[in-house]
Amino acid sequence: MEKITLEICATSLASCKAAQEGGADRIELCDNLLEGGTTPSYATIKLARETVNIALYPIIRPRGGDFLYSEEELAIMKEDILVCKELGCDGVVIGLLTPDGKVDTARTRELVELAKPMGVTFHRAFDMTADPLRALEDVIATGCERILTSGQRNTAPEGAELIATLVEKAAGRIRIMAGSGLRDHNAAALAAATHAREFHTTAKEYEDSKMTYRNPNVSMGGIPGVPEYGIAVTRAATVRKIREETEKALNGKI
Repeated sequence: MEKITLEICATSLASCKAAQEGGADRIELCDNLLEGGTTPSYATIKLARETVNIALYPIIRPRGGDFLYSEEELAIMKEDILVCKELGCDGVVIGLLTPDGKVDTARTRELVELAKPMGVTFHRAFDMTADPLRALEDVIATGCERILTSGQRNTAPEGAELIATLVEKAAGRIRIMAGSGLRDHNAAALAAATHAREFHTTAKEYEDSKMTYRNPNVSMGGIPGVPEYGIAVTRAATVRKIREETEKALNGKI
């Protein structure tokens, strides 16, 4: 039976544990998902590494917003990569662009070299590039081992056609990981449409806060569709279901 590689984007120790319990192969450890993911704290990385034994890849992203970084921000990224290496992480997740929407190959290659022997994933900064097929070749040239992409759409199911093209054009030179908007109800269709073998999801649900007093006059988040008193937590059962559905599709059982 052909198997997939399933990566869970986790923002807490509880979610890391659920990812491992549910059968995930790898964790992308993040903070601030509503910003698209930023580098987690030293303590979070350290305790996650001590808590789970599956592959751990913290994201190296000093802020939200675009992927055009200053020299000061690049220096922070380098220090965070060294921290991840010191703590025994298996890899890191990066993404750097130039002002005209190309992959910043020089800086990316520099960070890949610094990260060795850890692996490196190029994240969804890829989806903000002007020419995805050129970007594919550029990322391959930097030495990254995989690209996380939604096919330059908001969700991977919407971008399935481009993801399939990237899988074909990569031809085994780099792994293409489909992610964003992946859930148990669409996992099989995405696997069948893209022929990808790596998938990325939060597998999360919002857990209601245990706060009994809630001030109705103040909002600390202000994000439409996100509950003010909700905590995003990965569910082990959802991880298992996504793996089951994708592997069924790949093995012709759906």
